[in-house]
Amino acid sequence: MTRFWLVRHGPTHARTMVGWSDLPADLSDAPALARLNAALPAEALLISSDLSRAVTTADALSQPGRRRLPHDRALREIHFGAWELRSYAECEAGDPLLARRFWEEPGSLSAPGGESWDLMAGRVSKALARLQGQHSEVIIVAHFGAILAAVQHALQIPAKEVLSHRIGNLSLTCLELGDSATPGRLHRINHSP
Repeated sequence: MTRFWLVRHGPTHARTMVGWSDLPADLSDAPALARLNAALPAEALLISSDLSRAVTTADALSQPGRRRLPHDRALREIHFGAWELRSYAECEAGDPLLARRFWEEPGSLSAPGGESWDLMAGRVSKALARLQGQHSEVIIVAHFGAILAAVQHALQIPAKEVLSHRIGNLSLTCLELGDSATPGRLHRINHSP
């Protein structure tokens, strides 16, 4: 089994939908980063999404015993397309039914020019499969959607159910993945060390 330690990047302070936009993370909360670092395994692989808010958060968690892997584009947040950097109210004003259904019926629906939950969850699942078995402990610094997609993959639950969880910035979610015949196991979700 591989244990995955999923860390959400530092805050961007944006009040809009931020998917593939490359906003920087605020990593000024040194005590929170220190607590997070202490909660993570000393000997582990460390990988992040290729977006700078995840990369710089992973940089802050680098230690001599943690071998850094190349950034992985598959661990990005969902792509919001035309909704990128817009508030929910702005998106709802443009197409109220689609905006509501996108969150209430996650699956094959996508924002105009964007990505569906199912497509994002599929790419995250493939990334987890590539990492599975490379080491007993893997730290992934990623995004709200990618972390929930990993939880969905591990527990084999519907997207609507997994979207009921909150994933805060600099929070820790820990899960294990077994083989294809064995469901995964969730140890903690949205934990603030």
